Amino acid sequence: MNTGTVNKAIDQLNSFLRGEISSVETYRQALDRIQDQRVRNELQNLLRSHQGRVDLLRQRIIELGGSPSTSSGAWGTFAKLIEGASKTLGVGPALGALKQGEEHGLNDYRRDLGDLDPQSQELIRSRILPEQERTCQAMTNLQQTVPA
Repeated sequence: MNTGTVNKAIDQLNSFLRGEISSVETYRQALDRIQDQRVRNELQNLLRSHQGRVDLLRQRIIELGGSPSTSSGAWGTFAKLIEGASKTLGVGPALGALKQGEEHGLNDYRRDLGDLDPQSQELIRSRILPEQERTCQAMTNLQQTVPA
């Protein structure tokens, strides 16, 4: 694999990583403000899934010889939006914002998969994308059970 291909893959994997770090931050902030235990349990499960993806992406970036991002960067703005929504508007709107984040992540993975080397594409297809699809659906299901 040539250096240009590797660097492009590392850049894209780091973009995915920043999104996952933002998801972890966002779920933690929502958990700090949501009292309903059933909702909290589901959010904790989703948080663990995103943390697992952070670990997988970091590992792959290191395997390619790159340096993994350590913060969410611009994605952190989204985490702040969730924090504000859960504080002022309640559980329903906070879940709606989390759902938007899940959908955005799903679209990013699907759209940018072609910017990766074959091994990284396989990682995304076989491990990360199925988890993103699962958490997106889980958030849809959760959102439907909570009053707006």
